[in-house]
Amino acid sequence: MPAITIAIANQKGGVGKTTTTINLGAAMASFGIPTLLVDMDPQGNATSSLGIEKKAGTGIYEPLLAGDDLSPRVVATNQENLWIIPSELDLAAAELELSSQDNYLIKLRKSLYNLSQNYGLKAILIDCPPTLGLLSMNSLCAADFLLITLQSEYLALEGLSQITRVIHQLKQSGANPDIRLGGIAMTMYDNRTRLSYEVWQEVNKHYPEEIFRTAIPRTVRLSEAPSFGKTIFQYEPNGIGAKAYLALAREVRKRFFE
Repeated sequence: MPAITIAIANQKGGVGKTTTTINLGAAMASFGIPTLLVDMDPQGNATSSLGIEKKAGTGIYEPLLAGDDLSPRVVATNQENLWIIPSELDLAAAELELSSQDNYLIKLRKSLYNLSQNYGLKAILIDCPPTLGLLSMNSLCAADFLLITLQSEYLALEGLSQITRVIHQLKQSGANPDIRLGGIAMTMYDNRTRLSYEVWQEVNKHYPEEIFRTAIPRTVRLSEAPSFGKTIFQYEPNGIGAKAYLALAREVRKRFFE
């Protein structure tokens, strides 16, 4: 059975997308689910957050453009059941290069096709760039589900409607007729403020089936961990950030893998 592929996206930056990708992936790996992270962001934050150096010629750039097998680019992390395909700086040029190729929306899907079989993967998490350009479109066309990270503020609601429209367009155009909005994770949640609660309530009203019950809190430790090349479970395993991501991972496991 092929791995379930989840694109973690939001066209707005600074909303906890990469933090969610690496920590959700680490939590799922700890549950015994073989998990691959794919860093599709030219900034390579998911790569560096796991303490992996970004090197030209070792990331996803070349095989993505060629539609080649990605197996040679898979890197083991220091956690069992968790691998990553790193990003690299050259990936920024891929937006222009992809646009001139045939079938430019399904390059990543083609490259991932046999990968899950080779590694016995059960989950593939794609960290998308904070734009809706061709790299994000490739990620969404390769995904079974979209998971949106949503900051707990009102302006974030505008972006939510935009990205859900993109999903509808991908389905209608046939680029990825099977993709579904798999979940919405509220991030940077501050339970001391009324604003966070009101935004959560508003999202819950419109997306009651998609919103996860777990909200990821705003915490300094979650921000600090990547600078040490560590997940929150390695940096502060008993903190509120680690507990929140474990709870979110349990919801993800129940929703998609049971």
